[in-house]
Amino acid sequence: MRLPRHNNLCKSLITCLLLLTSHASAFYLPGVAPTSYKEGDIVPLYVNRLTPSVSTGDLQVRSALSFDYYSDPFHFCQPEQIAGQHESLGSIIFGDRIANSPFELRMKQDQKCRTIKGCGEQTFSKEDAQFVNKRIYQSFNLNWLVDGLPAGEEMIDSRSGDTFYSPGFALGVMKDNKAVFNNHYDIIIDYHEPSRDQFRVVGVEVQPSSNAKAKDTGDGSGECPQPPEPIVLREDAETKLVFTYSVTWHESSTPFATRWDKYLHVYDPKIHWFSLVNAAVIVVFLSAMVFVILVRTLKRDITRYNKLDAFVLEDMGNGGAGGADFDDNVQEDSGWKLIHGDVFRPPRQAMLLSILVGNGAQLFMMTGFTIAFALLGFLSPSNRGSLGSVMVLLYTLFGGIGGFFSSYTYKALSVAGHSNGDESKNPNYRWKRNMLLTPLALPSVVFGTFFLLDLFLWGKGASGAVPFTTMLVIIAIWFLISTPLSLAGSWLALRRRAPQPPVRTNQIPRQIPEPGAISAGSSTITWLARPVPAVILTGIPPFVAIFFELYFIMASLWSAKIYYMFGFLFLCFGLMVVTCATVTVLAVYFLLCAENYHWQWRSFVTGGACSVYVFLHALGFWASRLSFGSLTSAVLYLGYSLLISGLVFVLTGEFPFFS
Repeated sequence: MRLPRHNNLCKSLITCLLLLTSHASAFYLPGVAPTSYKEGDIVPLYVNRLTPSVSTGDLQVRSALSFDYYSDPFHFCQPEQIAGQHESLGSIIFGDRIANSPFELRMKQDQKCRTIKGCGEQTFSKEDAQFVNKRIYQSFNLNWLVDGLPAGEEMIDSRSGDTFYSPGFALGVMKDNKAVFNNHYDIIIDYHEPSRDQFRVVGVEVQPSSNAKAKDTGDGSGECPQPPEPIVLREDAETKLVFTYSVTWHESSTPFATRWDKYLHVYDPKIHWFSLVNAAVIVVFLSAMVFVILVRTLKRDITRYNKLDAFVLEDMGNGGAGGADFDDNVQEDSGWKLIHGDVFRPPRQAMLLSILVGNGAQLFMMTGFTIAFALLGFLSPSNRGSLGSVMVLLYTLFGGIGGFFSSYTYKALSVAGHSNGDESKNPNYRWKRNMLLTPLALPSVVFGTFFLLDLFLWGKGASGAVPFTTMLVIIAIWFLISTPLSLAGSWLALRRRAPQPPVRTNQIPRQIPEPGAISAGSSTITWLARPVPAVILTGIPPFVAIFFELYFIMASLWSAKIYYMFGFLFLCFGLMVVTCATVTVLAVYFLLCAENYHWQWRSFVTGGACSVYVFLHALGFWASRLSFGSLTSAVLYLGYSLLISGLVFVLTGEFPFFS
């Protein structure tokens, strides 16, 4: 009788899989989809937003804003019709604004001192000069794309001597405390010939310079007298200049499949290995401690209980004789053994805890699969925004995981301590509210914070502001896909029988003594029973496991560079998971030894304590590497840092709770 329902369910699943394959077609391994040109073919050059970079003088990043390439104050030459390129959701969220350009590049045809037809001489007003000079002081970069490759400047690693391309090139430079504006671009393109008359772009370098003597002679030609005279945009009068460019083609032996190697340079890989070794040592040490506690201490306690049970049976068989021969020490209970009847008592705010656990499971699955896909090479840097798009897609699809774990946890917490293990006997059991709040509560906080920060970007006219239509798309994905999947996961959890506590919960809660000496074998640890010292201590080992990679991630995010060391990140993530779990086991054991049975929240907070150090690291990064000159940049940095730290708290608090 139920076959039609199952047939409809199968059809729905097949339809969803077909829809997912359309998204999967956007991902490809590096080198799988090359574009070949013939000599004289037009090679399109696209422009992207202007982004802040690290200053070469003091290694500081001075802004958190980015600006559209065709913003009026820059006066860059524009094509007859600006056509924005189709971008992925992740590319839009991360601020990419890619458009066509008026530059004419033809395969293997060198060009010298060319101008843009119809552009002519540009006039910078005093206000425009002030705006552009400030951007030069903040070390803003131009970002161009040629055949999917970012145009960059050639850099040399001072330690290894290796040459590589750093994506983006300078808007201008500071000389003698004056902002020199670059109006000439030497474009050097490397090409590879895999077969006869088939050429592929394998490298793009731009050498910007300033030349006040440049002139437009008409019909796309120009004059670039040497030696050049630098241009300084005057802030007390108008400044006129001409934009020029040159193109040089170089044949290269680099194949298309490895063309990104020039951009993906690793600074001192020994640092990454050093961090991994440190984290591994911490994991081994903590695992050994847990092993000692669980094997030696618990085994001794269980042996004592077995002696007590054997004595009781023997005493009953002898009619009560032999009691004087029993060691009184066996009957003495202390520590965690006294609270076996209260350890499964439902915690306070079980609803909130279960919602955080469910969302943490969803974030954990999203993070793990995203890093795994990136590690396997499916998220190529040539596919801009693929990382953000996959994160949104995976978080949406794992909504069912979040709903399942939230409802199952809430049901298990509600069962404990009530008659016959029936959650319906609990007057505070509100499963419908749990189902609704799981997909709505935390995402609402995240989306609300993201929207408020986006208002600051809109107010400054920054290109990083997410368009309103994209906001609507995110809301549609949230309510039409993620929320139904979460509700379905909650429904599956409610159909399962909740786990039954192994012992009966006492009717009257046991009084929790003040934190005193905690006996753990031969050690005495008093202050670990207190929440603040425990959280401060337990957050350090997991943070050490990710400290170095977190630094490189922060540097990539705020200086608009490419992060690609997903192999190191995968190992650090695994070490962090193991460290959080082992530290939480130790902390909860010491808590139970102090006869405190409120372990549920303590386990979650102990695992999430790493987020406190993530935020402190963000503040330290601000003090050492960032030098914001505007309130907007400071608000954006603090807002995003708090948001990321909050998500880390939910992520790292979930799996220690289950451990």
